[in-house]
Amino acid sequence: MPMSAEEIERTIKAALPDAVIEIQDLAGDGDHYAATVVSAAFGGLPRVRQHKLVYDAFGGRMGTELHALALKTQTP
Repeated sequence: MPMSAEEIERTIKAALPDAVIEIQDLAGDGDHYAATVVSAAFGGLPRVRQHKLVYDAFGGRMGTELHALALKTQTP
């Protein structure tokens, strides 16, 4: 079963409680999302590490329950 936008937001918030998150369903199919995540936790980290922090929040669900998530990360 695909992951909802609300579940994606809850999952990211669990890992990055200060995050401000905007989610878009890119295809309207509940499988392809884009997210903008703003968090102080990204400070001083290269973009690849910022994205890894977000993807790590999903554990084994990335690629299964959540098919695709395009990320844009930034600090406040």
